[in-house]
Amino acid sequence: MTAATPAAPRDFPWSVILAGCAIAMLTFGPRSAMGFFQLPMLADTHWSRESFAFAIAIQNLLWGAGQPIFGAVADRWGTARVLILSGLLYAAGLLITAWAGSPLWLTIGAGILVGLGIAAGSFGIVLAAFARRVSAEQRSFVFGLGTAAGSLGMFVFAPLSQSLIGRFGWSDSLVILAAVMLLVPALAFVLKGNGRTAGRAVAAELDQTMGAALREAFATRSYLLLTSGFFVCGFQVAFITAHFPAYIADLGIAPVWAVTAIALIGFFNVIGSIASGVIGQRYSKPYFLALIYVGRSILVTAFLLVPASPLTVVVFSVLMGLLWLSTVPPTNALVAIMFGTRYLGLLGGLVFFSHQIGSFLGVWLGGYLRETTGSYDGVWWLGVALGLFAAIVHWPIAEAPVARPAMMPAE
Repeated sequence: MTAATPAAPRDFPWSVILAGCAIAMLTFGPRSAMGFFQLPMLADTHWSRESFAFAIAIQNLLWGAGQPIFGAVADRWGTARVLILSGLLYAAGLLITAWAGSPLWLTIGAGILVGLGIAAGSFGIVLAAFARRVSAEQRSFVFGLGTAAGSLGMFVFAPLSQSLIGRFGWSDSLVILAAVMLLVPALAFVLKGNGRTAGRAVAAELDQTMGAALREAFATRSYLLLTSGFFVCGFQVAFITAHFPAYIADLGIAPVWAVTAIALIGFFNVIGSIASGVIGQRYSKPYFLALIYVGRSILVTAFLLVPASPLTVVVFSVLMGLLWLSTVPPTNALVAIMFGTRYLGLLGGLVFFSHQIGSFLGVWLGGYLRETTGSYDGVWWLGVALGLFAAIVHWPIAEAPVARPAMMPAE
């Protein structure tokens, strides 16, 4: 397998990168702000926190379960079709959530439809499209840009959602966000193409069947370690996304600091994601990932041990933002290094499914323990322990392509 030739600067696909970044911002934005809807929604409906947490947990689970399926569809039939479906599912889910008359409809809207909408327009779909249009030397950087765009969505939609809720109420605010999600299909056409249209793909990738790709991946120790470690990332970030505003309220800190916290996480995640893409391009990705997880565990431990105040919330949010999705660029880049880009949507989606199983447990367990024990502390400390586990499993990952018969690039 020969090395890919770096693309000339004039060939850099800026239109694809910008459209993909806009889609990542839109699909990540509303779901990252769902925590702000929890308390006003429950105040009106008198549902339990566990009901809300269950719906968001289902959202995270289906986000993960759907991504390898939608990734495989995008690999075979094209990214644009999948992204159009993403916008329509997402908008429908937000509308049903806005008009939900029971926890069941909340689960159908915010859980099932929004979860599938996010899956069809998530990082894995967008980043796989990026990977096919740039050289191997540029992938980590463009993965950082795409991840940063999602983070920007978190920064933009946190204050926007809170402002809309204050002015229009939680239900009408969801209707407005549903309308915004219709921008995704409008942008999708720029990302046309699939795994077989990648000009830099090699014959070994193009000749491989999907079944063979799956067997190869699950026989690769480094891929299995990467998949198990990404579970922890999902547990940690989904718990914070869904429950941090309520946790801050439980501490007796004014709601404005919850908005500030989520916005700061989103803003500094932009910096962290871009920096992660640059660092991952130059240094060992497995070692870098291990350090990120250790850093998260240290940060959460300090936050729990120091007396809570608006200042500690701000400091925690800034530092957590730098570490938030900085795992995504090196994780996706490692999958591309191991197996190439032909089935990157599928194989990256399976790694992300592990992430979302963790997300499901983090969100649901947070709501369950808060209802049964009156505290979120147990989930926080479990996240600390899991962070150390993730650091251990990332350390031995091999940053190298899997062994395949040598083949010349396809003409």
